[in-house]
Amino acid sequence: RSTFKTCEQATFCKRHRSLETGESPFTVDAGSVVYNGTALEMVLKRAGSTKLFKVTLVGLGDGRLHLVVDELTPIRPRYQPLDALTGSPKEQKFKSHTPGAASSMLMTAEGNKVVVLYRPFRVDVYSGTQELVLSINSQGLLKYEEYRERKDLGPNQGGSEGGSSWLGAVTRPFRAIASAFRSALSADDESAAADDDFADDDLMHDSVVEQDKLQADSGATGDDDDLNPAPEEAKTDDDAKGDDEKDANEEKEEEGMWEENFKRPSSVGVDISFIGFQHLYGLPEHADSFSLKSTTGTDPYRLYNLDVFEYELNNPMALYGSIPYVMAQSPTKAVGLLWLNAAETWVDVKSSTADKGMLRSLVDKFKSSNEVPQMETHWISESGLIDIYIMLGPSARDVFRQYTDLTGITPLPPMWSIAYHQCRWNYNDMEDVASVHASFDEHDIPMDVIWLDIEHTDGKRYFTWDPVKFSDPKAMIDGLAQKHRKMVTIIDPHLKKDDGYHVYKDAKDYGYFVKDRDGNDFEGHCWPGASSYLDFLNPVVRDYWAGKFSFDKYAGSTENLFTWNDMNEPSVFSGPEVTMHKDAKHFGGWEHRDVHNIYGFYHHSSTYKGQLARTDGRLRPFVLTRAFFVGSQRTTAVWTGDNTGEWSHLKASVPMLLSLSVAGIPFVGADIGGFFKNPDEELLVRWYQAAAFTPFFRAHAHIDTRRREPWLFSETALQNIRSAIRRRYALLPFWYTLFYEHTKTGLPVMRPLWLEFPQDENCYDEEREFLVGNALLVRPVMDAGATSVSLYLPGKEVMWYEWDTNKGRPGPGAVYVDTPGDKIPVFQRGGTIIPLRERVRRASALMANDPITLYIATNYHADQANGSLYLDDGATFAYTKGEYLYRAFDFKKESDVLYTISSRNLDANGKLLTDVTIEKIIVRGARFYPRDVHLYLDDYNPEPLQFTHDRESMTLTIRKPDVRIGADFRIDIHV
Repeated sequence: RSTFKTCEQATFCKRHRSLETGESPFTVDAGSVVYNGTALEMVLKRAGSTKLFKVTLVGLGDGRLHLVVDELTPIRPRYQPLDALTGSPKEQKFKSHTPGAASSMLMTAEGNKVVVLYRPFRVDVYSGTQELVLSINSQGLLKYEEYRERKDLGPNQGGSEGGSSWLGAVTRPFRAIASAFRSALSADDESAAADDDFADDDLMHDSVVEQDKLQADSGATGDDDDLNPAPEEAKTDDDAKGDDEKDANEEKEEEGMWEENFKRPSSVGVDISFIGFQHLYGLPEHADSFSLKSTTGTDPYRLYNLDVFEYELNNPMALYGSIPYVMAQSPTKAVGLLWLNAAETWVDVKSSTADKGMLRSLVDKFKSSNEVPQMETHWISESGLIDIYIMLGPSARDVFRQYTDLTGITPLPPMWSIAYHQCRWNYNDMEDVASVHASFDEHDIPMDVIWLDIEHTDGKRYFTWDPVKFSDPKAMIDGLAQKHRKMVTIIDPHLKKDDGYHVYKDAKDYGYFVKDRDGNDFEGHCWPGASSYLDFLNPVVRDYWAGKFSFDKYAGSTENLFTWNDMNEPSVFSGPEVTMHKDAKHFGGWEHRDVHNIYGFYHHSSTYKGQLARTDGRLRPFVLTRAFFVGSQRTTAVWTGDNTGEWSHLKASVPMLLSLSVAGIPFVGADIGGFFKNPDEELLVRWYQAAAFTPFFRAHAHIDTRRREPWLFSETALQNIRSAIRRRYALLPFWYTLFYEHTKTGLPVMRPLWLEFPQDENCYDEEREFLVGNALLVRPVMDAGATSVSLYLPGKEVMWYEWDTNKGRPGPGAVYVDTPGDKIPVFQRGGTIIPLRERVRRASALMANDPITLYIATNYHADQANGSLYLDDGATFAYTKGEYLYRAFDFKKESDVLYTISSRNLDANGKLLTDVTIEKIIVRGARFYPRDVHLYLDDYNPEPLQFTHDRESMTLTIRKPDVRIGADFRIDIHV
């Protein structure tokens, strides 16, 4: 933790956080208000200043609003990360506008009210016309540091952010990082690293020399964050005149204002209150609770993509990715808010009651309760705009639709990518890969993908292969493909500084690297030693990178090779906070501080584009990234980074994955067993059992850990791991259908309980268990030695069926379940139907034509259930041309003597013809006694079916209906 900044050390955060709540100094010039039907525009003034700001409030339709605050006449533009969105949101006319001397009132087409107050400036947003749900600047914390030129220092002078103590804290970990790096190198690579001046002492020497240089230049100590301002441009006569006319009461220069050292302070911040809510969710990525904690007395939540080595738990410190989005949920409504800003951002959270705060008069007017819950947030960014998108629901499902329409969905992944992945840093050579591959078959364990980490390359040069250890990569990949398996290799954004390395040499010659403050190619240390970093802000560079994935440029690659993008925060071992200097220069003239959090987004998006292009759009790509931002879900899966093989990290994986899921990224997972350390076999088994029910299912481990392939443990552990993986494969039709339905609804695949049960407030802080879709409740075992666990079954008059026993339990309420080593609690929700393939094979593609089994769980009254199934070829984009089927299944009580099971088409555009059949139907909660069961097809001639009925478990099993999955049918159950 000491390696990374606190708010106190980030002086812009300190300045904003030191503000006291009260009346805002910002007011609206009533004469400036302009309404054009879709937008309300106005000019803000700040007391004691001549500086003016522009506010734009836009209606976007479907219950959404867009608010932007910018300088009216900035001396340079501010960065907006618009590529994070799916496009320019379509504006929608407001239903009405009521202007006034002190405020303006807008009504949206959906019937929501928005009031903009002028003195002081405040925006109140209502759900409908009476229920206040959100207020902006009600605490008076709006602060906008406008761009201005620094007058008091010359070109070679600068300040520091946090002083020498901060720089010392940053440089101390370099030796440890270098030592850890060197221990991971082979003997050959150690020699190469020495040639690149990356020995421990050299790295420390470089950082100390850099520190001494800063001290000599500035007369003060400082980190690389805070480099010297460039020389000021020569002033014109008009400039001088403007200086003379400058208002004497212009906002005073506060402590540390110029210590960011990029000539112009530019931070922005404002408070946003969520009224009527007790819980907020989102702001990934943090290793903390699912429901956001109050930050009173601690640091705010920090959003700044960083390479954090062995991250701590229960901490608001920044991790690998950043999504400045929160969602508020109550029994009656839900609200979402996106703060679209790619700079370093801090968010304070505080729980309060609205009746005791600045909104008391409004709450008293519309609420009878004396205690209205309120979640107060304070958003602070180092640069960029105040750029806010508001999703007004009113339900959580509405918010997910509204948000994913804005930022995008995860396109349907290939079937193999949601199966099991085997990874390690590193599999040693081709023989090692072949041995691991064969051992999965030998031990009857399904597996779809083997991964290779950085050691597979020629000296950490990406897009290459070690000429000795991986001398024939195509043969190796083809060997996997013969058994319908894939390979993934790691490709990071840093390029080894070596003119003999063609990728580096081309990029250098074309001028494609990020530049330092002096305009030279930025250089930092990472795995290869001295490295430069491609400037993915440049669309030409993105195309260049994408082109590197073509089969003729990536030697040894095939269409069965896919990509892992790591270290793309970006990680710079020799940089401040192990990342890039903030004054590095990007395409368009932007400083790195403006774009830091979106760098990884452009990296993995370019990789996706390259995979798409290499097969002319025929095959679906697969990319995994560590760094991410708003919109990353459109091109990548995400994992939670360098976790540790401890029970606490298994437990933390659930809230971390739920936070990602509600923030719009559904394809998520955590490394099974933990990246660091050596888990014992009990922990490893429990981790497999939990991870089998998370969207991305991969085992991975550090190079210094012991090997962890399942067959290296006891026979009991092997059997339990095998069972967990086989269960995942059996459920693949269900998982695949959920991913397809995500593309239509925006709903996450892994869900918090409150998404399905918003009226049950016991679900709101639940982070031990989760739902897969709407149908499966999973409660992993996350404590050593646990032979039973408690869990909560939500929902009034909802029946839950234990998967292994078919036993029904009604909700709501807590239950205890025995958890021997081969079992974790899994319950099917009454009223749902889940499709499975019970003939598990060694790879998912081999199951494509296998028959389907339907698990029907009747509802509380045993009279209804429904579910769905989506099928296509699992690999290509043929589904976009109609090569798919999407079916619904319904169970219904027709009368006291008749129940039916039927199938219908959910999408007439689906034209897929398949011979896949239904081989079995299991009905849980069959509180009736069948006399006979008949199948009806198009000719309406009944065909008798075999069945058994277990009265004790109330389970009906219908065998061999053998009806094609794409056919309309009806099964009559006579009782």
